Formats: sequence, structure tokens, C-alpha cells
Amino acid sequence: MAQSPRPTSRAAIGSLVLIAGVVAVGAGAFAYTGGFLSPERLTPPKLVAALAPPGGPALGHRRNHAKGICFTGVFRSNGQGAALSRAPMLAVGDYPVVGRFNLGTPDPSAPDATVRVRGLGLQITAGGQVWRAAMIDPPFFPVATPDAFYALLEAGHSKQPDAMKNFVAAHPELPAFGAWAGSAPYMASYAEDQFNSLNAFIFTDAAGAAHAVRWSYKPEAQPQPLSKDDFAKLGPDHLETEIAERVAGAPQRWTLVLTVAEPGDPTADPSKAWPEGRRTVEAGTLVVEKVEDERDGPCRDINFDPTLLPDGISVSDDPFPAARSAAYARSYNLRTAEWKDYPYQAPAGAAPQAKQP
Repeated sequence: MAQSPRPTSRAAIGSLVLIAGVVAVGAGAFAYTGGFLSPERLTPPKLVAALAPPGGPALGHRRNHAKGICFTGVFRSNGQGAALSRAPMLAVGDYPVVGRFNLGTPDPSAPDATVRVRGLGLQITAGGQVWRAAMIDPPFFPVATPDAFYALLEAGHSKQPDAMKNFVAAHPELPAFGAWAGSAPYMASYAEDQFNSLNAFIFTDAAGAAHAVRWSYKPEAQPQPLSKDDFAKLGPDHLETEIAERVAGAPQRWTLVLTVAEPGDPTADPSKAWPEGRRTVEAGTLVVEKVEDERDGPCRDINFDPTLLPDGISVSDDPFPAARSAAYARSYNLRTAEWKDYPYQAPAGAAPQAKQP
């Protein structure tokens, strides 16, 4: 980003450059959201188009979080979550899961160390119902509304020297995300990352009582934090190779922790973290048992729409899940129409071909 001709402190310029860099290097790092807030102003096609890098989208791939790897396993519920929700997968039992570890970038070939945000897409099935979720590792979202997210993408792409500076001035919540992006360590493995819902959902228990909840999947593996430079030395595709090897050696586990809001906690603004000390419930364990390449894997054609929810869980007043749902649908329709462009990996000895969904 070019420096404004007006006097600006070196620290402030550094913060703006960092924020602009995160947006430019991987617009998808922020694309945990999608969709529209006001249809006449911001439509899913418009927003999905804004996610594309300068050279255009990678055809056949997700328009965001394009680099990823599939996994299968189980969600082992301990039954404690049933105190908050009657969702069938929160009753005691083991429930099949399909998921996807991913990086927040529209470029499926991006080196791991160039992408700041990591994601987890998850589908849990129980009693004929499904719970789909899309989570990321930051503790809060960079902006408060879908319209602000689109404006952030536009500022990141703009050639105007003051575009990002002006955006930050109008959105005081963003520097906190920039500070996280610039200071948080890089974990050496997906197995060491915590993934957060950020959005609030309404859990309804068997008695009909409603509870505003956010959730996180906290890793069992001991984190091995690295600097960006040290992480880059591990290689451009380290995360996928490492998690495949790690899971082949032993299943990997994350604890599902449900956090319950108290009156006054913001449920419509994912840029604001809830205060410490809120009631938490450890509802069970995600067990990743097998990792598979995405090219012909079980997660490839799943749309991790966060509004596809079981009985007992519903959206809150947070506008992002519905917005994301609309953008995810647009992305899904585009990539499935481009199936010939997806690099399907043919079995050994077979002629290369594309996989039709």
C-alpha cells in the first residue's frame, strides 16, 4: 500500500501495510463470510467475484479456502451438550463426520506460509439430520457486517493510496484483527490449531429453553508455535503432508467446547469476542481417523453451509451465516459447472480425465 501524502506515524503505516497484505495475499483469509446484507447493494455474485485474485479464480475450485484436504472420522458425544440443545448429535453416542482442513486463500497452489487464516469445515450426521459448520482459527472476525467485509475486499484491491487507511478509520474494529495477524504464532500442524465458530447460534434444549452459543474445537495435540519464517522453512505444502502422516500414525482429537452467552453479550457481531468467564460445556470429541486427498475425496463436493443445522440449533441475529450461505451456494454452482477444469487424479495407468460431480 502506498503511503498517504499526509503525515502518518511509522507504526500506523506498518499496521495498514500488514492489513492490506493479509487481504491482498489471500482475500480468502477473510472470506469466512459471504453473501449479502442488502440485496440491492451487495449480491452473492458481486461478493464472490470480489474474492477472486487479480488473475481470476481457480476454475473448478472453491472460490475461497481453495486449498484443502479431506478427512473422515467420528464425533464422540459425551451427552453434556444435551443440556443446551436437543440436536441428535449432542446425545451420547458416536456420529460419523466428514470434514476438510483448509487455508483461507482463493489460490489452491498458495504456499502455506503465505496464508494467515486456517479453516475447518465439518459435517456431523445423526438420526438423518446433519450439522454443517465452517470455522476458522482467529479468535474474532475482522469486521462487524457483511457490507463491511465487502468494503474491506474492495479496499484491499484498490489502487488508491488511501483506500485501506480510510477503511480502517471507518471501521475501528479492524486493527485488532491486524494485531492478531501480525503477532499470533503459526502452528506447525492443523492438529495443533483451535478452530472457532465466531458466529453465535441459538441452541434450544428439550424443554424449549433457548441459549445463545458460540463454539470452538480445541486440539488435544500439544501446540508447537513457530514464527512465520520458521514455518515457511517446512515447505509450501507442509500442512497437508503433515496431517496425513500424523493421522496415519494415530487418530487426532479436538474437544468441542460450547460457550454460552450472558445477557448483553453481542450475538450479531463476530468481530467482538465474548468476555472471559462465560459458562462453557465440553460436549464431546472430534476424532479424525483418515485423511484423503481432496481431488477425489469425500469432502470435495460438500458445501459447508453453516445454515444447514439440525433440530435444536438455529441461526441467531448474526447476519453472517445467512450471508455466507448465499455466497457458498454461488461458489458451489460455479465450481461444479467447471468440473472439467478440476485436476482429478486418475488411478495409476489410467488416462487422465476430469471427475464429473
